Amino acid sequence: MYKVKAVGAGSIGNHMAYACRQLNWDVTICDIDSAALERTKNDIYPSRYGAWDTEIKLALNSEVETENFDVVIIGTPPDTHIAIAINELKNSSPKVMLIEKPLSTPELENLNELEELAKSKGTKLCVSYNHTTTQNTLFAENLIRKGVLGTPKSINVQWLEHWGGIFGAHPWLAGPHDSYLGFYKRGGGSTGEHSHCINIFQHFSRVLGMGEVTEVNATMDMIENDKVSYDQNAIIALRTENGLVGSVITDVLTKPAKKAVRIQGDKGFIEWYVNYKDGFDAIMYQSEGGEIQEELISKSRPDDFQNEIKHVGDILSGHVKIENSPISFETGLQTMKVIQAAYSSAMNKRLVQINQ
Repeated sequence: MYKVKAVGAGSIGNHMAYACRQLNWDVTICDIDSAALERTKNDIYPSRYGAWDTEIKLALNSEVETENFDVVIIGTPPDTHIAIAINELKNSSPKVMLIEKPLSTPELENLNELEELAKSKGTKLCVSYNHTTTQNTLFAENLIRKGVLGTPKSINVQWLEHWGGIFGAHPWLAGPHDSYLGFYKRGGGSTGEHSHCINIFQHFSRVLGMGEVTEVNATMDMIENDKVSYDQNAIIALRTENGLVGSVITDVLTKPAKKAVRIQGDKGFIEWYVNYKDGFDAIMYQSEGGEIQEELISKSRPDDFQNEIKHVGDILSGHVKIENSPISFETGLQTMKVIQAAYSSAMNKRLVQINQ
């Protein structure tokens, strides 16, 4: 049984705690705010999962600051991730640290310090892009290995979702101005909050052998006033080091949501969907002009995190090497580099290159 600390008693902390408990891991949720801990116990967790799990421990951060855990999960706002992660590593030596996405703010501050400190402690750093570990992704990867696509030609991603669902899951927030969500410099806005869209593009590019993103050209619809500063809509053109060209489109406007990837090859295509319909993700594909195939994959919201936590378990056990993990620090850092380049491109109205 692994010992886990989830830092942050908000929505993500509860999702991660539940996923860990399904594997019978020992879980402590901690927060700086005792009211947040009470809300977890009396509201968030039981409303989602039917009842409070009495095996979960609750504590203020200061009460468990120097206690050692096998896994530390950072589930706080993006602009606090790096400072909290560094502090955790100064006080303890977890085997794995899982940081919620996005890894940091677009400034990428103190990431080298975090990486070096983790190496000195022997801690494997991960970033929580959980859609790289879900069943629809694994199914798509298998189709790619079978040669369904032929030569890859493009990847196009749509991650279009009104953020009303986020505020529904966080009713204590009055709106985007009340948290990091309304501020792109704090890791919010559509590009930061929906950075899964960039990460999944990068993931499939790696699977296809097309390498990392090296060129970014972005257009954004910015909302800026005395209360907020964020992109409500972003269109991002990408080119990889091996010449694959594609796009990512994301917003915080679309209802109902659409989360999809289209991978086009010279022999066929694969379409990847999240929440294709109630209770299901999906894959559609066609090869060599044959019939279009549809694969529905049963999925609940907790499943989005369950596969990721199982993957963390595989890292802990040594079955997965961190350098081969789709949620490694390096993959999360590559996503942050694209986020930073996208904002720079949009603000300066020019193409931005990323040196690899």
